This record gives sequence, structure tokens and C-alpha cells, in this order.
Amino acid sequence: MRSPNRDTVSERGRERSASLSRRRLLGASAGAAAAGLAGCVGVDLPTTLGGRFDGTEDVSLFQNGLRRLGYYPDETVPESVSVNWSFPINAADHTAAKSSPVPTPDGETMVFGGDTGKVCAYAPSGDLRWATQTDATEKGFHGSAAIIGDVAFIGGYDGDLYALDTESGDIVWRTRSEDGDLDGPLAIGSSPAYHDGSLYLISEYAPPSSGALWEIDPETGDPTWSDDRIWGQAHPSPTIDLEVGRILAGSNDGVVYCWEYPSLEFAWSFRADADGEEQAGGAFRKGAQIKGTVAAHDGYGYVGSWDGNFYCLDLEDGSEEWSFETGEVIMSNPAVDTDADVVYMGSDDGYIYALDPASGEELWSTDVGGRVIGALTVTAETVLVGSYDSHLYALDKETGDRRWRVRNRGRVTSAAVPVDGRIYYAERAVFSNYYDNEKETILEEPGHGYCLVGDE
Repeated sequence: MRSPNRDTVSERGRERSASLSRRRLLGASAGAAAAGLAGCVGVDLPTTLGGRFDGTEDVSLFQNGLRRLGYYPDETVPESVSVNWSFPINAADHTAAKSSPVPTPDGETMVFGGDTGKVCAYAPSGDLRWATQTDATEKGFHGSAAIIGDVAFIGGYDGDLYALDTESGDIVWRTRSEDGDLDGPLAIGSSPAYHDGSLYLISEYAPPSSGALWEIDPETGDPTWSDDRIWGQAHPSPTIDLEVGRILAGSNDGVVYCWEYPSLEFAWSFRADADGEEQAGGAFRKGAQIKGTVAAHDGYGYVGSWDGNFYCLDLEDGSEEWSFETGEVIMSNPAVDTDADVVYMGSDDGYIYALDPASGEELWSTDVGGRVIGALTVTAETVLVGSYDSHLYALDKETGDRRWRVRNRGRVTSAAVPVDGRIYYAERAVFSNYYDNEKETILEEPGHGYCLVGDE
């Protein structure tokens, strides 16, 4: 097993061992090798948040928590809905799932990340509170914000992590990939997790195609620990199960990596079957990429792979409990109703499945007209899911019957987030000739962020 890179900084007193980063050994980035873990070099704005973070803050995370369940048991979905307001947010020529909106802990502001590098905050009324243009202008943001108190943390495809004041939109600090911060990542596509005064996120590198899990001080952006054993450019967000004591994430090498938590000692890895071409000098093969984030429930982790299987893994040792085959790529994030004990997942075959989490038995399936690559959401009665057919669907969570669907401009690939009777989500931009290599790809219309409300 390759040795992880560990920084020795820790306010909680954990023992850390130090070793040279694999990427530095392979000469992937001379700048990263020179700068090492330099923190937030070159930030012209304030570099501290003034001792705000002690683990007692109100927190709002992608998929509504550390276990990434996408479950909102106290939210109900109206019987019929219409668009209350929308605004353009996405215009990049990039097929990754779009950033999902995240509410501030008080529910009074929705924070949207756009694929042009802009972060916007809107009131439930549709009034723009602020819009901040960052340097992540090529592919922008695809991960979602983690909001802790009054600060939003979001990683960009420029390889930088940004901390923004949710009242003003001001950038309080940022890491700088070009200066070697976080070993100079190519991109940060994961949504951060936060627990006990620390941020956790996955960063992506090339060459070689690889990734790392980082623990970061939210006050300053300085790293306090990392492990760079991950192969493949990892997009999923870290999942933390406090009861089992695990932090885990998948990657493009078809592997789920798992560490003990909070000790951060490596625990196990699970590899899905891959039969594609060799990558990174034979370190892994394509064909089993894990793009979705693991949902953790009752001691098990649930995640899909490009090998066409949806897996249930024992979080203690990483053993496979069962797998469910759809025959097509699976890259969406599942949702879990922990009260009804049902797992919901989507596939490129255009179906949403409800599965028994203990056996993997199919309870129902529903055709939603197109590929499903974004995160699913489950509420008190309803499963919400976006489709490549440019609709957002609301399905009865017990039967799979369609309650309603809303037509949009582009493909709906963010999670739908319910807050106080409103539903927020985002779509891709609309392009012509996107899959035709002989014609110029043309932006027809930007993708929008939406707010739906119940019809009176």
C-alpha cells in the first residue's frame, strides 16, 4: 500500500506521520513540490475567520448531512407546482452534474455555484442578495457549498477552495492551486464535509490521474492532514458516518476508499470491476468509475459505478453485501429514507429504483425519460429527481407513481433541495451540436437556477 502524505498540524492532538507526497515523487508539478503545503499564499483579503469554528456551529451540507442521505423528513412537496423565479447560472461546455443549491442554516438564503465561476445568493423571494465572480472561470463549480455558520466553503475547477461570507459574498480566504496550495490540484469537484472544527474534501490531480482526501482548518484554509493514495480524478464528496466511525469516498479508478474516523487511519478499499484501458501507468483501468457520493445508512454504504452495478458495502470492512445491476452506467447520488428503510437510486437506463437496503430487492422502478446523473432527494412523501429529458420529476416514494413533472430549458443534473415548501435546483445550459464532432458546439441558452412553489 502506498504511504499517505500526512501533515503534522492538529489542534486535537492526533498523532500524524509525515511522508513525501506521491505526486511530488512522480514529478507531477514542480510548483507543488516547491511550495508544498503552503496554505493561502497570495490572498489579498483577510486570511482568518477570527476563531469562529469550534464544532458547535449550525451547518448546512450537500445531501443534507454528513451521511449524504438526501433525506428531508420534515419537508413536504406540494401537489402541483410552478416556477416562482429563475435566473441564468450555468453556461460552460462541460457535462458534469451541476452544483446543487445549499440553504444557509437559517433557511433565509440559497447559495448557488455556477459553472462559469460565479457564486450567487438568493432570498426565497427571488431577490439577489449578492453575486461573487471567482477565478474558476473555465468550468466553474460542480461541487456544492458547505455552509458553516455564516461562511460558505466551495471548491472550484481552478483547483482552489473558496471561503465566502454568506452575508456579503466577500471572499474571506482562498487556497491557490497555482501557488502549490493543497499540492496544486487540477480541480476540486467534491462538496466539503464539516465536523468538529474541520473541513474534509477530495481534490483532483493530473498527471498522473489521482486524488487526495484533505482535512483543512476552516479558519485559514491551511491543511492539517492528507492522504494521497487515491487513483483517478475523484469527483465524489466525502461521507462521514459518526456511529460506525468511517469517512469514505469513491474515485474514477472504481475504488471506494475508507478511513477510520476521527483517527484518519486507513481502514479498507473496495474495487468495482473495470475492464477498460489502463491509466496512470497501469495503476488502474477505466470502466468502473465511481462518480456518485456514498450514502451511509445503518452500517452500510450505498453507491453506483460505471460498471452498471449499484453496491451495498459493509462500512466495517468494505465487503460487498449485495449489488443491483441496471446494465447501464450509474453516476447519480442515491437517497435513503431512513424511516421507511428504502434506498432510491437512478441510472443511465432512465429509471429510478426503490430498493430494500438489506437485500437489494427492487421494490419499484419508474421511467423518467432520460439519464439520471444528479443527486436524488427524498422527502416526507416524495422522491425528487432531475432527468436528461429536461424535466424535474416528483414521484410517490411508496409506489413510484409520478405526482408531477416540470419542464425546464436544459438537462436537470443538480439535486432538488426542498426548503419550507419551496424547491430549488439547477440545470445545464442548452447546446446544439454538442455530440457532433464535425460541427461547432453552440450555446443556445444558459442553464438556470430555479425556485418552485405550490400552486394555490
